[in-house]
Amino acid sequence: MNKKALHGAIALAGASALALTACTGPSGGGTSTGGAGGGTITYGTTDKVVTLDPAGSYDAGSFMVMNQIYPFLLNAKPGTADASPDIAESAEFTSPTEYTVKLKPDLKFANGHALTSSDVKFSIDRVVGIADDNGPASLLANLESVTAKDDATVVFKLKAGNDQVFPGVLAANAGPIVDEEVFPADKLMSDDEIVKGKPFAGPYTIESYKKNELVSLKANPDYKGLLGKPANDGANIKYYADSNNLKLEVQQGSIDVAGRSLTATDAADLEKDSKVTVHKGPGGELRYIVFNFDTMPFGAKAPDADPAKALAVRQAMANIVDRDAIATQVYKGTYLPAYSVVPDGFAGAIQPLKEMYGDGNGKPSLDKAKKAFSDAGVTAPVNIKLQYNPDHYGKSSGDEYAMIKEQLEKSGLFTVDLQSTEWVTYSKDRTKDVYPVYQLGWFPDYSDADNYLTPFFLPNNFLKNHYENAAVTDLITKQLTTVDKAEREKVLGEAQTAVAKDLSTLPLLQGAQLMVAGKDVKGVDQTLDASFKTRLGVISK
Repeated sequence: MNKKALHGAIALAGASALALTACTGPSGGGTSTGGAGGGTITYGTTDKVVTLDPAGSYDAGSFMVMNQIYPFLLNAKPGTADASPDIAESAEFTSPTEYTVKLKPDLKFANGHALTSSDVKFSIDRVVGIADDNGPASLLANLESVTAKDDATVVFKLKAGNDQVFPGVLAANAGPIVDEEVFPADKLMSDDEIVKGKPFAGPYTIESYKKNELVSLKANPDYKGLLGKPANDGANIKYYADSNNLKLEVQQGSIDVAGRSLTATDAADLEKDSKVTVHKGPGGELRYIVFNFDTMPFGAKAPDADPAKALAVRQAMANIVDRDAIATQVYKGTYLPAYSVVPDGFAGAIQPLKEMYGDGNGKPSLDKAKKAFSDAGVTAPVNIKLQYNPDHYGKSSGDEYAMIKEQLEKSGLFTVDLQSTEWVTYSKDRTKDVYPVYQLGWFPDYSDADNYLTPFFLPNNFLKNHYENAAVTDLITKQLTTVDKAEREKVLGEAQTAVAKDLSTLPLLQGAQLMVAGKDVKGVDQTLDASFKTRLGVISK
């Protein structure tokens, strides 16, 4: 059904839950975080917004804003990582391949338009249909169709049954519900047009917007979701080009909270400052290097294409890189070495790269790197064009990649052409084969090991690095639908080992969440949980 043609002002929307049984959330306002009256809080960040259009972004900076303004079928209550009905009244698997959602009554967008099942179908279909290179369509790989059965009922039909993570997907980047009377179905919409259309039904609405300068949010009195009414009257998001200024302004009280990203040195200094509190939460961030299988040395479209030699280049780099030195010297222990594509601490996580590369205990091995070259007939030195981003992943990225360059060149096996590009350009160029070898970081959408596998290693993945392995695809698909916990963890381990052999990416570091706030600011710890979502609505002063 199409609301523009068939629907009046009848309200509805869809949702899902992490269990295979029905979940029922409270109708009305959900769990209140304290009610308005907490003043207006200001949150500072060096992150950048790529777009406010959910179909066109799959990055932390954009999603941080989206999580404040758009409604979700499912969300995570502060302090938890479990997806529960947000604007949904209930959600359940009505068969292994059908997920049925009932919406709360009388939902509406800030522009007065009714929010119905038609908007839900439109929103999800739009992400899949546009399939933007920087969008989250890869998260919906198991979705076959969406049906709006009536104004309050949505049925998601899945390709493979018993999908253990599909509810979490609906609570993540692919899940914001947008107004079909505002958004075009087949192309992205500009931020200014979105703000003008007021298609917001989350905890906040946008009052004013200067992209990557200042966003002013106002508490939405009509929000009926899980998160409840914000604990403040409104929130400002202020953007910084330099983390030094971010640090200075939180110290001086010019802003209330400093989020991503402060340098490790800044964080250490701030812990000694009596005027602020450094808050830390569970980690999930992964920093890694991506190899473009077409354009890297000896890649499929290189003049001297040779898959065996390309693999040897990746193996040599994996044998040379010293993660512990980077974690200790650049990040002062705020990051830890990562030896898998799934960070340590997630159910099913193993560390295959520790055994397979380097000295077998996490340290580098030049002898093994030389052997990889010798066995494949690679003549040293090989030139690596290595790209990193100086603003999105924090100012310390420059020091991190300078150290990687030093480690690779010291081996005598590589020369490194190190370059950097600002994030707004970087996020687009990396999907256009501009960078043969480059930096990325990952902030999970949902708290499950799958979120480090499905987006990266299935065909047509988010990385767009031309990697595909049928055996890996089979393992990832298998773990998605394995109900038995122990068996699923075994398959997750097999998948991690398989991708470690191919080295589509080279994991480097995993880190914790960190925010710095003034002493009069409350609620920061409530948003630093394993859902990895920043919720400004729990913060007050």
